[in-house]
Amino acid sequence: MDTSYPREDYLPMTSRKQEPSPTVITIRPPVVPRDYMIWSVFNTIYMNFCCLGFVALAYSVKARDQKVSGDLEAAHRYGSKARCYNVLATVWNVVLPLVLIALVVTGVLHLSKLAQESMDYFAYSFFPNDGDDKK
Repeated sequence: MDTSYPREDYLPMTSRKQEPSPTVITIRPPVVPRDYMIWSVFNTIYMNFCCLGFVALAYSVKARDQKVSGDLEAAHRYGSKARCYNVLATVWNVVLPLVLIALVVTGVLHLSKLAQESMDYFAYSFFPNDGDDKK
C-alpha cells in the first residue's frame, strides 16, 4: 500500500468563508421577429407555383400585424411559418425551371436522334442494282 501522498480523509479541513457575490441579471431588449415581407412579395409575383408564395405572403402579413400590435411571440410564430413557405416557394421557383430546361434539352436530343435514324431508314435501298442499270 502506497501512502506517499496524503489521502482525502487526512487532509486538513479548510473552510473559507466566501462573501456572497451580487447577482447580476442582464435584461436584453426583446428580439423583434422578422416578417419576410419582401421575400414573400417576390415569391408571390415570380411563378407562384402551388400558391406557396401567396401563403407565405399571408403569413408575412399576419406576422407584421402581430408585431405592430405587440404580440412578439405570435409574430415570431407567423414569421417562422412565412420563412418556411418562402423557402419552399424559392426552391420550387429555382428547381422547376431547371427541370423543364433539362426535359426540353433531352427531348430535343432524343428527337434529333430519331430523325437521323428515320432518315437512315428511308435512305436504305432494298435493291442496290436498280438505279445503276447501264445498258
